[in-house]
Amino acid sequence: MASILEIRHVSKSFPGVKALDDVSISLAAGSVHALLGENGAGKSTLIKIITGVQAPDAGEVLFDGASMRFSKPREAGACGIGVVHQERNLVMRFSVAENIMLDRLGAHSLSRVDHTAIADEAVRWLKMLDLDIDPGTPVSRLSVAQMQLVEIGKALSLRSRVLLLDEPTASLTPNESAALFAIIRKLKADGVAILFVSHKLEEVFGICDTVTVLRDGRNVCDSVPLAGLNRQDVVKMMIGRAEQLARRAPRSKPAASPLLELRGYSSDAGHRDVNLTVRPGEIVGLYGLVGAGRSELAKSVLGLSRQTGGEVLLNGQAVHITSVASALHHHGIGYVSEDRKGEGLILLHSVLDNAGITIWQRLASRFGLLHDATVAREVGPVIAKLEVKTPSLQQTIGNLSGGNQQKVSVAKWIAAGVKLLIIDEPSVGIDIKTKAYLHDLIHELAGRGTAILLITSDMPEMVDVADRILVMDRFRIKGEVENDRVYERVSQAIMTFIHDRKAA
Repeated sequence: MASILEIRHVSKSFPGVKALDDVSISLAAGSVHALLGENGAGKSTLIKIITGVQAPDAGEVLFDGASMRFSKPREAGACGIGVVHQERNLVMRFSVAENIMLDRLGAHSLSRVDHTAIADEAVRWLKMLDLDIDPGTPVSRLSVAQMQLVEIGKALSLRSRVLLLDEPTASLTPNESAALFAIIRKLKADGVAILFVSHKLEEVFGICDTVTVLRDGRNVCDSVPLAGLNRQDVVKMMIGRAEQLARRAPRSKPAASPLLELRGYSSDAGHRDVNLTVRPGEIVGLYGLVGAGRSELAKSVLGLSRQTGGEVLLNGQAVHITSVASALHHHGIGYVSEDRKGEGLILLHSVLDNAGITIWQRLASRFGLLHDATVAREVGPVIAKLEVKTPSLQQTIGNLSGGNQQKVSVAKWIAAGVKLLIIDEPSVGIDIKTKAYLHDLIHELAGRGTAILLITSDMPEMVDVADRILVMDRFRIKGEVENDRVYERVSQAIMTFIHDRKAA
C-alpha cells in the first residue's frame, strides 16, 4: 500500500530533554498503524509536529509525497489530517454540537450560526458513537469519558484522509471502545490512514496492521507488520525487557470495621439510596458505564455536590465533608481525579509543587515557613519510584508528557499518607511498566492499612486490583461481585448486573 503520510528523520528538543531524535514513520492508506512507547517516549510530541502544534528542529513531514510544514492545526485539518489528542481540546462553555462542528460554524467570525443544522449534523456522529446526549448540552456538564467521545466525534466529522488517535480509549469502557473499533474498521475499509496510540496492547493486536515503537525519543522499529510479532516482542521493544505476567491470588477480607460507610446515601447529583463500605486494607472497585455516576459519587462524598439524604460515616461516626481540603486535613481522605489537567494538577507550577501540595501544611514550621528541600526529601523517593521522567523537580509540570503528569497526580496522595484513597481512573495514559507498578503500589498501600475506593473503566485493571467490585448504573448500586481473579467469570458477572435493568 502506498504511503499517504511519511515522517522522515524528525528531531525535536525542549529545555533539558530531547523529545525526538531522528524519528521516522510511514502511514499507508487503508491501514491502522500503532505508535507505541513508554510515557515520555515522544509519541504525543510526534503527533503535535504532524499537526502543526509544534515545529520540528530537523526532518520533514510528507503528505501525498509533498513536503509540508503546518504552522497550526487548522492547516493540517484543511489538508485532511484529523486528530484526537490525549489532552482534550474542547470549548467548555460551548455545546456538544458547537464543539463537533467548531471549524464549520460559519464562513467567517460574523456569520450567523444555524444551530438547528449543526445540531442535526452532530446527532449523526453522536449516534455513530452510541452517545445518547442532547447536542445542545454544554460540554462542561459532561463526564470525562463523554468529553472524550465528543472529541472523537469531532475528528470523525471532518472526514479526514489521515486520522491520528492519541489514547482514544483511555477513558472509555469496553462497550464504548468496541463501538469505536467498529468505526475504525469502517474508516480503514474506506481508505483512511489511522495512527493509533494506546498503552492497551490487546487493543493494538486486535485492530492494528503495522507498528512503530519509540523508546527515549528514538525509533526501536519503524512501520513493521504486527502479524510477525507477539505481545512479548512488542513489550521488549518498548521497555527493553520482557513483561512479567502474574495473576494475583485473591486477598482475604479485612476483619476491621468499615473506615468509610455510606448508608442510604443520596445527592443532588442524582444518587439514590447508595450503600457501600470500605474497610482499612481493602480495595473496593466501582465499575459502570459512562454516566453511571461513579466519579460523581466520589466528588459528592468529598463535598463537591450536596448530600440530600442518608449518612456518610468515617470510623462509625457520621460526618459532613464540605471540600477536598477538609477531606484531606480533617479526615485523611485523598482523591486522585480522573481529570488531571482540570482538577488534579496546577500545570504552571513545578513537579515539586504539585507532588508536595498535599503535605505543605504538615511540613511547615510553626511560623509557616517551608523550604523546597524539606518537601523534596518527602516527595523525591515517591517520584523516583514512579519513574517520573523530568529533568528536575523544578520542571514545570505542564511540560511533561500526559502519562508523567498522571504519575505526579498519584504521587502527591501517596506522599500524604492518607487513610482513605479514592482513585479515579488511575492508569489513563500510563505505560505498561508504570501501570504494573501502580497496581503493585495500590496493593502495597492496602497492605499497610489504607482503605482504597477504585474507579476504573478498564475491566482487566478492575479484576487485577480490586478485592470486591460494586457495579453502578444510573447513579445506583446494582450489585456486588466477589473477585476471585477469574477474568471470564468476574467480567460476565459485572456485565450481567449492568444490563439487568430490573435489578435494584
